[in-house]
This record gives sequence, C-alpha cells and structure tokens, in this order.
Amino acid sequence: MKRHFRLTRTADFQRVRRLGSTYAHPLVVLYALKSDQPGVRVGVTAGLAVGNAVRRNRAKRLLRAGILPLLPGLAPGCDLMLIARAPLAHASQPEARQALSSLLKRAGLLSSTYDG
Repeated sequence: MKRHFRLTRTADFQRVRRLGSTYAHPLVVLYALKSDQPGVRVGVTAGLAVGNAVRRNRAKRLLRAGILPLLPGLAPGCDLMLIARAPLAHASQPEARQALSSLLKRAGLLSSTYDG
C-alpha cells in the first residue's frame, strides 16, 4: 500500500480510535472517521491476541491485500483503522476481502454495487 494511503503517526491512530465510528466483524474491527484529507488513509494493526509475530504479520498482510482492490470504490475524505482479530490469522484471502467489503458497506463508505 502506498505511503500516502496509510495512517503512519501514532496520533492519527489515536484520533481515529477515539473519535471514529466502530464496526465489528468476527475477523476484523473497523474504525472510520471523516477527514479533511482529499483521499482515503488506512491504518492496519494486529495486537498480541492475534498470536505470535508470524501470525500478526500474516493478518496485517491479509488486511492490506484485501483493502487494495476496494480503495477505488471508497468515499474520499476518510481515515480508516483496521484491527485484526485472532481468527483472521487462519482465514483465507477471499474471507478477509469479504469481511472488509461487508464492514465498509455497513459503514456507508463503499457503494453496495461496487464489487472490487
């Protein structure tokens, strides 16, 4: 994922988590916050509950790969934070993409007709 599409600063993560709306799925949690930025920025994280470093990194790779094809269909001007849950480390790529798609549609950020 290109750097200008990412949340990188700790303050940005904290702001999105504190002020953003929350949407949950068994595989991932989405925090969404409207932003004054022209594009969409995405932050990905996985806590120790997901597993060891190998499982956490796999979960983050699944989330990054799953969100990439959905970026063009997202409403501009929002910051997103994706938090991996433990079952994501054992999920497949299509399962991760489906989870992200359903969360983004529930949040109203992805049009219901977009199929990425």
